[in-house]
Parts: sequence; C-alpha cells; structure tokens
Amino acid sequence: MFYDLMMFFLNFFLLIILVMISVAFLTLFERKVLGYIHIRKGPNKVGFFGILQPFSDALKLISKEQMYPIMSNYFLYYFSPIFSLMVSLVIWVIFPYLTYMCSFMYGFLFFLCCTSLNVYTMMIAGWSSNSNYSMIGSLRSVAQTISYEVSLALILLSLIILVGGFNLFNFMDYQSYCWFVWVSLPLMYSCFSSCLAETNRSPFDFAEGESELVSGFNVEYGAGGFTLIFLSEYTSIIFMSMFMGLFFFGGDFGSLFFYLKLSFIAFCFIWVRGTLPRFRYDKLMYLAWSSFLPLSLNFLMFFCGLKILLT
Repeated sequence: MFYDLMMFFLNFFLLIILVMISVAFLTLFERKVLGYIHIRKGPNKVGFFGILQPFSDALKLISKEQMYPIMSNYFLYYFSPIFSLMVSLVIWVIFPYLTYMCSFMYGFLFFLCCTSLNVYTMMIAGWSSNSNYSMIGSLRSVAQTISYEVSLALILLSLIILVGGFNLFNFMDYQSYCWFVWVSLPLMYSCFSSCLAETNRSPFDFAEGESELVSGFNVEYGAGGFTLIFLSEYTSIIFMSMFMGLFFFGGDFGSLFFYLKLSFIAFCFIWVRGTLPRFRYDKLMYLAWSSFLPLSLNFLMFFCGLKILLT
C-alpha cells in the first residue's frame, strides 16, 4: 500500500510539472500565433526562436516586489490565487491514466465540482481586494461563469447518457469507429463556446475588459499573485482542450494523435482571440440562456430517448 501511495504522489507530481511546462509553452505559442494573425513579429529574442521567453517572463514576475492594498483582507487576498491554481491542478487527476493515477469512476462529477469552486476564487479575489474595479470585474466574471457552467454541464451530460457511465475510459471505447463530433456537431460548437466563456477568453473576456475595468478582478494583483492567476487560467485552457478531445474527438489518450488534437483545440482558443472582437455583455447572457440552454436541453432529451430505444 505504501508503494502504491508513493507511486501515486510521484505520478501526480510529474503530471503537475508537465502541465506547468505546457502552460509555459502555450503562452509562447499564443504570442507567436497572435503575431502571425496581426502580421507582426512574435517574441523572438530570448533564446532560439524565443523558447526561453516564458521562463524569462516567469523569473521577472516572481522576482518583482509583492505589494498588497492596505485596506484589503490580507489572508483572503493572498489565499484566492493559490486556491485557484490548486483547483486547476487537482482537476487533472481525472485524466484517464493507466498508471497509478486517480482515474476514478465518477471523474465527470469531480470535474463539475472543481469548475464550480473556481467561481469562489474569482469572487473572493474581487471582494478581498477592497476595490470597486475588482468587485465589478469579479461580479461580471461570476455571473458569466455560472451562466455557461449550466449549459456546459448539460452538453457533457448528454454524451454521458449516450455512453451510459461517468467513467472517462468509456469515451475511448465508444468512439473507436465514430467520433461523437459527427453525431453532435452543434453540441461541439456550443461546448467550445462555453469553454471560452468558462476560461474568460476572448470574445467573452468581460472579467478583463481593459477598456471598461482596467483588468477585472485581478487588478490589484502583481508579481506572485498575478502569476498564480495567470497559470490557473492557462492550465484551465489546456484542461478544457483535453476534455473536448476526450469527449468529441476520439478520446484515444494512449496515442500521440490525441495530443495533436489537444494542441489544435488550444490553437483554436488563440485563433478566436486574434479574430473576434469582444461581445456585448447583454448578448453574452442572451447567448447562454436563450441559445445554448435550449439547445443542450433538446439534445439531452434526444439522447435520453435514443438510449431508451437502443436498450
């Protein structure tokens, strides 16, 4: 038992290191892609093709002086970025590994619980800063995340009903001959849009609307606190890319092709940022409650009926 526990912690520690390296190179990839979209240069100075640029940025951010607002709630102000990154990393244990990992039966429910906890970190970060800008940014972000969480859960629950279990291993078996994207293409599009809204990415980045809110709920954070929030956001992007690849694009996580699909979905996150302007906030809420919610409910009922007919 001690050997199993030791191997579990070793695997999880290795997973965290690899996810952090992936986040570093995702930021470089994002800058390069945005540079090509805008027809300008990306970061190309530090190291060969800018490979050392993410590590240079990390050292700069960590070595900066840590400041905190004198009127802020000190403990919660420091605790929320740490908790946010912790939730974004812990959620990776549901990845269906064949080694000593926590690939448990109800991984999907654990995913829903962890995404709900991210709402609290935004709310606490905005409130504890004791700043009007932070508070408005956190309220907008919380309303947006809760709205799209409902449609995202219903979309994924439709596929869970089709598979007949919460275990993520089933998705690899059921998509051996036909990917779910061909069965439910509208669901894939709405799921991708919901993932953009969940991770506060363009065109749904109202939490960080620079023209209205300076920087949203993280306006008072700098140095280490900002780094942790930044890492949390990009860890969530990689996780959502993995989740979409698992649910819609085959889920064959043992092959290299799966990770190429993950990279392509992460590229789509960046592509959307470089292409589309920001939505209006009322249209964002209208899209969630009047478009995505009826669509996901209709597909849920359709898949329920289809499962009853097949059984």
